[in-house]
Amino acid sequence: MLGTGTSQGVPVIGCQCEVCTSLDFRDKRLRSSILIEVDGLNIVIDSGPDFRQQMLRERVRKLDALVFTHEHKDHTAGMDDIRSFNFLQKKDMPIYAQKNVLDQLKREFAYVFAESKYPGVPQVAVQEIDNKPFSVEGTEIIPIEVLHYKLPILGFRVKDFAYITDMKTIADDEFEKLQNLDALVINALQKTEHISHLTLDEAIAFAKKVGAKRTFFTHLSHKMGKHNDVDVLLPENIQIAYDGLTIDL
Repeated sequence: MLGTGTSQGVPVIGCQCEVCTSLDFRDKRLRSSILIEVDGLNIVIDSGPDFRQQMLRERVRKLDALVFTHEHKDHTAGMDDIRSFNFLQKKDMPIYAQKNVLDQLKREFAYVFAESKYPGVPQVAVQEIDNKPFSVEGTEIIPIEVLHYKLPILGFRVKDFAYITDMKTIADDEFEKLQNLDALVINALQKTEHISHLTLDEAIAFAKKVGAKRTFFTHLSHKMGKHNDVDVLLPENIQIAYDGLTIDL
């Protein structure tokens, strides 16, 4: 897991809350993102503001595709830093996103998509997707549409693994895509009610309904509390994720 945090409920600089002052490395949460290593490919879902730091921390030397869940800045702001991979790999970076997400990226990073490009800007190969399976160099990815309040966004299933962030609700037909999972990563923002994110109790109930062999909670705000304080309260097959966590399937 590249990052497990969120911009939701971020404390002010100098905050003295128990999470911000914790000495447990698992309480140091960068913005939510994940690197999936599958079939010899490295696929990253979402490039938030911490993207460069996350790639350097994990010593990622190759990136085959960048896939976006939705257009909010905490999931897209770091896209500019794919330029390092352009340089290393000598090719354009495939980016996969829905039309509304691509439209937002084109506004935010107009220089990347300009007809006359400034030397050294990121080079991208745009792949527009919708709620239908697509492939990255032969590896199938199944989108899972969920609602982030009223905004339709995408989670993704790769083989027997699924990653969903920023979800509040899901339709029955989309839920069917989550059957027979070895591992599920799902957002759990905080303990109290939130308009656009699952709470801890809602995430636990959702995880039990899905019935994956293992479930990990991500997109945590500091309001969730410290990692160990929450993790010990969870069912045996559910745990709080942390930055740098590796899940082997």
